[in-house]
Amino acid sequence: MNRSLMRIGGLLAAFAFLHLSPPVVAQDAWPTKPVRWIVPYSAGGLPDTIARIVAQKVSESLGQQVTVENRGGAGGIPGSEAVARAAPDGYTFLVADVGQVSINQYLYAKLPYDPVKDFVPVSLIATANLFLVANAGVPVKDFGELVALAKAKPGQLNYGSSGMGSIHHLATESLKSALGLSIVHIPYKGTGQSIPALVSGDVTMAYSAMPSIAAHVKAGRVKVLAVSTAKRSPTAPDVPTVAELGVPGYDFAPNIGLVAPTGTPAAIVARMSQEIAKAVRSPEVAQRFAQLDIEPVGSTPEEYGARIRAASEKYAQAVKVSGARID
Repeated sequence: MNRSLMRIGGLLAAFAFLHLSPPVVAQDAWPTKPVRWIVPYSAGGLPDTIARIVAQKVSESLGQQVTVENRGGAGGIPGSEAVARAAPDGYTFLVADVGQVSINQYLYAKLPYDPVKDFVPVSLIATANLFLVANAGVPVKDFGELVALAKAKPGQLNYGSSGMGSIHHLATESLKSALGLSIVHIPYKGTGQSIPALVSGDVTMAYSAMPSIAAHVKAGRVKVLAVSTAKRSPTAPDVPTVAELGVPGYDFAPNIGLVAPTGTPAAIVARMSQEIAKAVRSPEVAQRFAQLDIEPVGSTPEEYGARIRAASEKYAQAVKVSGARID
């Protein structure tokens, strides 16, 4: 066989290989289409607010749209399961709070996903404060008077939460346990229901992040009594912490992060983590977060993983104290 025929044969073989072999997409080409961030709650709450602010900035940097999709209900389980079952190709992520990655495993007798095995941490996007607020008509001026009222009227006051086992529920039950209070829990399907119930007077008090109550505080419809985190909020420095007011070590903070289905390429996880860090440190996002009492973080996957493990230990105890269990 002469050299010309050999060359032609080699070209034909290479052509056949290209057409028969599956295409290989280099990870540095990611993303080549829109990316989904699934928020396992209805629109308007803290996870949704944070996701939409950051996703817009990440979209600009990636050159592909990052869409935020709300799949609310059932403690965030349907949305979490959808991500756990999604293809680990870097195009589906879960915007998770402590419920999905730290609480539900202790709250539910059976979960359709495993928060440890089914997800890999990407980044802790941000944290926030929870404010203990009361309806404006409640005859108290501060936290001490609220505690005194609750002790004077056991079982007559109530509080709203965004659902059984939510951080709002567990934070309040831990407070009740520490102070020996009898206050009735009224669970709602998210802050989109619990905060209107607070404003209307259907419930006496509630815990809430600032984005859900800012307008009501400004209008005088609710009064702020305390903050649940270890440190005072920089946007509300006059509001004391619960720890300062007599419950040492009390610290409940919403942590909003991003996780991906297990098996998502490490290079993609690292890239998304870097993009989030860049986004939350941008002047536009930092300014918006400051207005909403949100603290930007933008951690590495390893740092977020450590944060999840620490929170899981804490919430295992909080669920036990609350007596909550969903079969």
